[in-house]
Amino acid sequence: MSTRAQIAIQTGPDEWAHVYCHFDGYPGHMLKALSTWQPEDILAARELRSVAQSQLETFEPARAPVVHSAPQRDFAYTYVFDKGRWAEWEGGQ
Repeated sequence: MSTRAQIAIQTGPDEWAHVYCHFDGYPGHMLKALSTWQPEDILAARELRSVAQSQLETFEPARAPVVHSAPQRDFAYTYVFDKGRWAEWEGGQ
């Protein structure tokens, strides 16, 4: 079973791109895996099957990220880049 997640990256004052990640989205894996990646890397991938410290496995063709006016939790977990590091987003929908 997949643990789906999304990575919310602020791209404008009221614009957050939400990049989908299909596998291994639980915090114990994702926070370590994301630690080697910058927001620009995640945005360039567009849609992810999984994240590892050494590789971003993407879907082909990849769908564009969904854009919201603030971070949202559409799946089990949402991650944001905050103060120079990745963190689990604790907000509501």
